[in-house]
Amino acid sequence: MAEESPQEDKTEEPTAKRLEKAREEGEAIRSQDLNVAVMVMMVVITMYVFGGELIDSLLDVFARGFVLDRRMIFSDQLFSGLVGTELREGFWVIAPILVLTIILAIIPSATLGGFIFSFKAAAPKLSKLSLINGFKRIFGTKALIELAKAVLKFLLIGSSLFIVYTIYAKDFIYLSVMAMNPAIESAAEMLSLGMLFVSISLVLVALVDVPYQIISFTNRMKMTKQEVKDERKEMEGQPEVRARIKQRQRDMAMQSMLEALPTADVVVTNPEHFAVALAYDPNGSDPPRVVARGADFMALRIRDRATQEGISLFEAPPLARALYFTTDVGSFIPEPLYHAVAQVIAYVFSIGTFSATGEYQRPKPKVPPELDFDETGKLRDEVIQ
Repeated sequence: MAEESPQEDKTEEPTAKRLEKAREEGEAIRSQDLNVAVMVMMVVITMYVFGGELIDSLLDVFARGFVLDRRMIFSDQLFSGLVGTELREGFWVIAPILVLTIILAIIPSATLGGFIFSFKAAAPKLSKLSLINGFKRIFGTKALIELAKAVLKFLLIGSSLFIVYTIYAKDFIYLSVMAMNPAIESAAEMLSLGMLFVSISLVLVALVDVPYQIISFTNRMKMTKQEVKDERKEMEGQPEVRARIKQRQRDMAMQSMLEALPTADVVVTNPEHFAVALAYDPNGSDPPRVVARGADFMALRIRDRATQEGISLFEAPPLARALYFTTDVGSFIPEPLYHAVAQVIAYVFSIGTFSATGEYQRPKPKVPPELDFDETGKLRDEVIQ
């Protein structure tokens, strides 16, 4: 296993892949203090809203459970049946609070870090058996922070309970001599106030813990510059792999153009370096469209395929260069070249109507200066300057 990089070297923000890998391993932003604070607070609110009905239901269960007739006293089966029935009734009374508590144990974590179910997190790890890692967990910075949080919680919760005790100090003494209903109601009132104070204390702790957990998680996920580079290489592949992919893409593009070449009407050539195949529908309103284009070896392939298909080749070096450097496969020719291309198209379409003597003036199309390129793609005006 590679050694963990020092934290001071981790200066880069985590990538999406790094975060996704962390989720697969069960790592996410979690705050146990937030979960506990939300659970206790919501239970207090629930007790405040539905506490009266809950207390009445529990009193009914207690009342039935402590009323025993002679048959139950002397019959083990009847007594055990009564105990089971009352336990079941008591469970159904507090079941809504239990269900609410379970739900509230999940929602805060999901809100903060999302739902995660990972087998990797539950799998045993040999690193947990390391004495060095164990000492780091016990005496490390994280352990000191957790100790500080525990002390803070103890002080806040202890202070809250002390305040409740000072408020109800005298009432505690009289609980044992009060009737059952008033005693339970008084105890519930004391318990509710105590839980309210405790929940407020836990909320204060959560307000400290949540930012700490976010910052701590972000720092753990940060990466070194080398890790970012390695991940980028892994995603993009090795140079030789990228070269093969690009070559494959070029081959596919070449094959696609050669397959579409039979739809062309003319191929304008340089004659050796460039070749651009054009298709034109005289019955349509669109200008000529580029079917295929290529330079050097690709230009040779286009010329050979055009010869095989009986497509006319028209040698016009300036026009071929202008078309090559200003168009893409599937695009229409630029407007400044309309006139030059029209001359070529008209000539090609008129070949079949030559006179018997074969006399026909071959056009010499000219391109505007702003589209007059040399073999490297630079404008000739710029080269002259």
